[in-house]
Amino acid sequence: MTDIGAPRSASRLDGVSAEALFVTSAVAQYVGAVIAVNLFDEVPPATVAWLRVVGAALALGAVSWRRRTRRWTRAEVTAAAIFGIATGLMNLFFYLGIARIDLGPSVAIEFIGPITVAALRTRTRRNALALGLAVVGVLVLSGLELGGEPLGLVFILLASMMWALYIVVGARVARLDRGVSGLALGLCIGAIALTPIGAPGSGPVWGSPTLLVSCLVVGVFSNALGYGIDQHVMRRMTVRRFAVMLALLPVTALVMGAIALDQRPSPGELLGVAFILTGVIVQDRS
Repeated sequence: MTDIGAPRSASRLDGVSAEALFVTSAVAQYVGAVIAVNLFDEVPPATVAWLRVVGAALALGAVSWRRRTRRWTRAEVTAAAIFGIATGLMNLFFYLGIARIDLGPSVAIEFIGPITVAALRTRTRRNALALGLAVVGVLVLSGLELGGEPLGLVFILLASMMWALYIVVGARVARLDRGVSGLALGLCIGAIALTPIGAPGSGPVWGSPTLLVSCLVVGVFSNALGYGIDQHVMRRMTVRRFAVMLALLPVTALVMGAIALDQRPSPGELLGVAFILTGVIVQDRS
């Protein structure tokens, strides 16, 4: 099966397994999510989501601005813009959702987007089995009492749609082979797009350096590190395998929620984790 990435220069990360990189990315993303949840009492979720994208854009811009690259074409800028706006909206809807629903189940439900992408690209029986196991695991993880938070569920489903777009367009941005420059440009555009939504509630942030730094640090962990690793991994594997590998994220979110937010998993949730991990192991890596 063809790799989704274009030829690229050697990287120190090339010798690290995709699974290890995914776990590293997931931990970074949900360290950021834990910080964000603890900010929601003082800063509106929409503002935290906006500053998350701003912080990531600033961090990645600082890293990549001196790198010499060829001129950007209109098609490349368009792809980066769609990617950045989809990422910004994914962050926004996700934070509005986890303000109402526990972190682990939220990510499990959000995984409907990646599952859909993987399903559309599944070709072999082994991959179908892997996808089926991941689906069962996500259904088990998401089968909780959500009737009291219908709005939270709507936000998570919207985040799921943006996650699917993130995968498809993100693969195209990764193929540009511009390092983190494409990610930096996309997130800069995404930050601008979210400004009318996030800026109005940002008053408390500008009066507290601690809150401002915390919001920006969320972006460094969740977007700059997490999505930066994603871009590297996207150049090493097919879109289908990337989408199935993302099943590790609900598992990591469940663990982070238990450790940092005291959101203890039930036996049923642990069963869902087992199905997801089995699906990731079973899938065809060719």
